[in-house]
Amino acid sequence: MDDDPERGSAALEFIVVGLLMLVPLIYLVVTLGLIQGQSLGAEAGARHIARAVATAVDEADAEERADLVLDSVVREYGLDPDAVGLVLECRPAGATCPSAGATLVVTLRTAIALPLVPPVLGLDRLASVPVEASAAQKVSRFWGSE
Repeated sequence: MDDDPERGSAALEFIVVGLLMLVPLIYLVVTLGLIQGQSLGAEAGARHIARAVATAVDEADAEERADLVLDSVVREYGLDPDAVGLVLECRPAGATCPSAGATLVVTLRTAIALPLVPPVLGLDRLASVPVEASAAQKVSRFWGSE
């Protein structure tokens, strides 16, 4: 037998090191994919809600359209309904929202829970990534006159 101290099992070392590097890499790719998908959902939700509200005929129609679009986006993009927050503002400041001729700014906020984080000691709430998207839409100066 050869007692060379440089002799080893390269295949075993390659497998162990490969697994130690591959598992975090796969987790990173999955996590970034989830964050990207949820970010697209938040952006699409803000944009579509702004358009739906700005093209509504009155306030009741605007509220109904916003709710329908938000429900659709939450389902389509797999957003957590409890983590979604929606804010509608009109500019210039002080204008009733929505109002004719104002600029409507819709902000949609959500939080993405990281995968494989257990709900022990509130870790699932701490290990989340906040996402916010805003969209602006000019409301017609004839809004509400129909």
